[in-house]
Amino acid sequence: MQSMNPAQTTSKISKICVYCGSGAGTDPAFIEAATAFGTAMAKAGIGLVYGGGGAGMMGAVARAVLDNGGDVTGIIPEFLIGRENALAGKHELIVTTDMHERKRKMFDMADAFVAMPGGVGTLEELVEQLTWAQLGRHKKPILIANIKDFWQPLCALLDHMKSLDFIRSGMDFELLTADRVEDILPKLQKAAEAVPAAAKDIPAAVVSKL
Repeated sequence: MQSMNPAQTTSKISKICVYCGSGAGTDPAFIEAATAFGTAMAKAGIGLVYGGGGAGMMGAVARAVLDNGGDVTGIIPEFLIGRENALAGKHELIVTTDMHERKRKMFDMADAFVAMPGGVGTLEELVEQLTWAQLGRHKKPILIANIKDFWQPLCALLDHMKSLDFIRSGMDFELLTADRVEDILPKLQKAAEAVPAAAKDIPAAVVSKL
């Protein structure tokens, strides 16, 4: 039997989907982290997939990638172009008809997901990926950038759910956590290397129902 090339059996991260706020928050550390992460992605040759906005955390991470010679793909529904101040420039901007199409395209184009500080929209996008992973629909790495303990309340809630057996054995999922920006890429790559490439994507039978 012919052995498979390791490059065919493991996943390499070439694009990361970053979920984050269209606002900046009250702590300058949030924007600093977004800028530092965008810079690190570009220097590592990793492209950004994000919500397409030009303000707040969104704008900071995208501009940092672009300023350092990296690739950026913004994906935004038509009705949010003005509200989220779609980032102008020579990067790729995909305009969708609705939020469902936006999220689906973000999933398809990314090899991993990072949630930085943000609001309800950021939380919803993160939880959806956790749900898909919990149900065995994909094994792409998911990480929360726990800058200044921003995500600590969510971590406590997940622990609470586990303690009450609402997240039961066999329904668990791996959620990576990084308190420092410099730890994000190493943790994602290590997790991706353990995932067969064929296990990353949502099965076609499920896609047709989304």
